Amino acid sequence: MKTVVHKFGGTSLATPERLLALVEIIKSRLESERVLVVVSAMAGVTNAFENLIGASAGQSDQARRLLCDITSAFKSSATELLSQEQSQNFSDILAKDQVDLEAILGSISLVGKCSEQNHDYLIGMGEVWTAQLVNALFKKSGIESKWLDAREILIVENRNNENTVDFKKSQQNLNSSIQEAETQATVITGFVAKTADGAITTLGRNGSDYSASLFGNFLDAHSVHIWTDVDGVMSGDPRIVPEVEVISELTYQEATELAYFGAKVVHLKTMLPALEKDIPIWIKNSFHPEKRGTKICSEKSDQSHSRVKGFTTIGQLCLLNVEGRGMIGVPGIAARLFGAMNDNGISVVLISQASSEFSICFAIPMSEKDKARDCAEKEFHREISLKMIEKIEIEEDCTILAAVGDQMVGTVGVSAKLFSALGKAGVNIRAIAQGSSERNISVVIKEEDSVRALRAVHSAFYLSNQTLSIGIIGTGVVGSALINQLQSEAPLLKKAHVDLRVRGLTNSRKMLLAEKELPLENWSQQLQDSAGPAELAKFVDSIQVDHIPHAVLIDCTTSETVASQYQSWLERGIHIITPNKKAPTFPIKEYRALKAEGKKMSSHLLYETTVGAGLPIIGTLKELIQTGDEVLQIEGVLSGTLAYLFYHFDGERPFSEIVKEAREQGFTEPDPRDDLSGMDIVRKVVILAREIGMELETDQIKVDSLVPPELENVSVDEFMAGLPKFDDQYTQKIKEAKARNEVLRYVGIINPSGESRVELRSYDSSHPFSRIKATDNIVAFQTRRYNQQPLIIQGPGAGPEVTAGGVFADILRLSRYLGSSL
Repeated sequence: MKTVVHKFGGTSLATPERLLALVEIIKSRLESERVLVVVSAMAGVTNAFENLIGASAGQSDQARRLLCDITSAFKSSATELLSQEQSQNFSDILAKDQVDLEAILGSISLVGKCSEQNHDYLIGMGEVWTAQLVNALFKKSGIESKWLDAREILIVENRNNENTVDFKKSQQNLNSSIQEAETQATVITGFVAKTADGAITTLGRNGSDYSASLFGNFLDAHSVHIWTDVDGVMSGDPRIVPEVEVISELTYQEATELAYFGAKVVHLKTMLPALEKDIPIWIKNSFHPEKRGTKICSEKSDQSHSRVKGFTTIGQLCLLNVEGRGMIGVPGIAARLFGAMNDNGISVVLISQASSEFSICFAIPMSEKDKARDCAEKEFHREISLKMIEKIEIEEDCTILAAVGDQMVGTVGVSAKLFSALGKAGVNIRAIAQGSSERNISVVIKEEDSVRALRAVHSAFYLSNQTLSIGIIGTGVVGSALINQLQSEAPLLKKAHVDLRVRGLTNSRKMLLAEKELPLENWSQQLQDSAGPAELAKFVDSIQVDHIPHAVLIDCTTSETVASQYQSWLERGIHIITPNKKAPTFPIKEYRALKAEGKKMSSHLLYETTVGAGLPIIGTLKELIQTGDEVLQIEGVLSGTLAYLFYHFDGERPFSEIVKEAREQGFTEPDPRDDLSGMDIVRKVVILAREIGMELETDQIKVDSLVPPELENVSVDEFMAGLPKFDDQYTQKIKEAKARNEVLRYVGIINPSGESRVELRSYDSSHPFSRIKATDNIVAFQTRRYNQQPLIIQGPGAGPEVTAGGVFADILRLSRYLGSSL
C-alpha cells in the first residue's frame, strides 16, 4: 500500500466536531493507504502556552491557573469524545505532565526568566497532548493506531541560530519506530524535535508542515496532504478579490514565489524535503474534504486558463532611490550600496536599476527606512559632496504586487496585459522587476492603490473579457421581463464565455446589491424584503468595480432625471443600454456631447429599443449608412398603441370606445393623451433623423395631434368623459378613407431634404402599411439602393417581453463590440 502523510493544522483540530471529521477523513483512506497523521496543537493552544510563559516570569500562581485552563480544555474534549476508560487514562497523562510543567513554571518564576529549552518544552506540549488524544480517538473508532513522539525521532543541530535537521539520524529513528508500530495509522507530533544532546526543541512556527514534509521524505511517501481551513491555494487574497479561484496545480517554483510574497501557501522550507524526492504536496480543506484542493509538484500544468497562476502583495514597504550622473559607468556602485545594506542588517525585497545606470532603486520594509537612508548617505558621502550622486530619497507607503506563473515563461504579451490592467485601473507603477526566468513579474505601487490593483490584474487574467457587471435601473414591466430573461439565458451564455452578472437592481424606492452576483430566482421578493433605500450614486459605484472588466447600466425607466446622468456615466467608462427615449432626444448640443463622450471613453450607449421595441430598426439604419447608402425618406408606423387603435377603428364603433378598451387592456399609457398627442412618435422621428446626420429638435417636427384642443388641459377622467363628443370627427375621417379604398395610419415621416412630420395619413389597401396587425410597427426605408421598392421592417412594436428582448439583444450586441464571438 502507498504511504501517505496527512498533516492537520490547528483549525482542523479546534473542536470535538473537527476531531470527529478528521477521523472520517482518515477512515475513508485506510483501504488504499498506509497513513501517517501529523498533528499540530489544537487551535489556540500554542498561543495559550506563550501567554502562560509570559505570566510565569512574574506570578507563578497566575501561570498555574492558565495551565489548568489548558488542561481543562483537553479533558473536556476527551470526556466528550472518548470512552470513560480512555478519558480517565488521558486525564492521568495530563495530570502527570502537569506536575512536571508546574515545576518548570516554578523555576521560571524563581529566576524571573524562561530559558530557551524550557520555552520549547512548554509550547510543544500542545502537539504532544493533541497527538495522544487523536490516537485514542482513532482506537475508539476502530482504527488500529499508535502515536509517536517526534521528540524521539527528529534530531536537530543549531546552525547560525537555526535548527537544522539531521536527516540520517532522524530517518533511522523513524524507520525503527514505524517498523515497531505496524498499524493502519500512526499519529505523530508535529513541530517538536530534540537536539543531539537530548534537549527538547522545536522546528519553529509552521514547523508541523515541515515535520510532515520531513516524514514524507524519510518514508518515500506517495504524497503529503496538508489539511487546513481553505479549499487550496487561491489565485489572490479572497479578502480583497471576490473572484478568486482555487489554483488546481502549482509547481514547487510557483509555490515558492507565491509563498515569498505572503500568499497562504506552504513555506519553501516546508517544501524542500518533499521537493528532494519529488513528492507531491496537496493543500486540502478538512471542512470540505470532497474538494480537490491544490497539488504542488515538479510537473508544469496547463490546467489553469490563465497564464498567471496567482497574484499576491507585500505591503508596508518603501522605495529607496539613488540617482546621479556620477554613477554611470562606474564599477562597484551597486556592490557598495547593497553591501552597506547587508552590513546594517537591512533586508532588500526588490531591486530595479535603469540600464543607463543613472539610478538604482530598491524596496525595503518601512521600519528600515531611516536606517537605510543613513547608511546609504554615509557610504556615498564623498560622491554626494562632489555632486556625483545627486539625491538619495525615500518614497513611503509602497506595496509590491507580484504575478506568478510558469506559463508566463516565453509567452508574449503577459507584461503588456498586466500593465494595461493597472493603467485602466488608474494605478501608477513606481518600479518594475522581472527575473530572467520570467516566472515572476513584480511591480511597486502605492499602498493606497493595492486593493484596486490586485482586483484589476486578477480580473484581467482570470475573468473572461466578456464578464459584464450589470445594474438594472427600473423594475417595472420592461425591467421585470428583462430580469426574467436574464435569469433564464445567462447560464447558457456563460458556457459561450459571455458572463452576464446582474449585480444590482434598483427602482425609485429601493435597491438590491451583490458583491458577486444576484440570485434572480426570487429577485422581486428580495427587493421588497432585503433591499436598502435607493441611492443612484451609490448604486452606480457598486456596479462599476475594478475586479470586473466592464460595467453596464440598463435604464428601463422613462425618467429624464436618470437620463441626465448618462454623460457622467459614459465619462467613467460605463456602458449604457436603454429603451428610455429621453437622452437620444435631448437638445442637439447635449446629444452630441453624449456621443462624443462615449467615443472618447470607448463607452457604448445603445438604444435600439427606443424605436420599434425589439425590431432592428436603428441597427439596420446604421448599417445602411455605414455601407455608403443614402437615405431619401423614412416613413413608419412607430407606435404600437396607435397601430392598435387604427387597426380596430373601422367606423363601426366610436373611436372613444376603442380608446377606452385599449386603456383598460393596458395598451395605452395611463393617460391616453401621451399616445394620442403624437409626442412619443416625435421622439422616435428625432432619434432616427439624428442617426442619419440630421440635427433635428423635437419642436421642429410638425405634429398632427389626435387630442382635441378642448381636452388638452383637463384631468384624465374628464378627458375620457369628453372624448365621445369628438367621435364624429374621427368617424368622418375613416369614412373618407374607406371611400377611397384606403385605411388610416398614424405615421412619422423623415425627409432629409424637406419637412419631417407626424400625422394621420390614409394608405391604399394594397400598401404594406395597410396590412399590419394589432400592435405591429412598420418602417419603410427609401434609399438610393432601395428606391423603387423600399426596405420594409415589420413586427411587434410594443409589449414588455418584446422590448425586454430588444434590450437583451443590445446586451449581446455590446458583448460583440467588446470582442465576443457570439
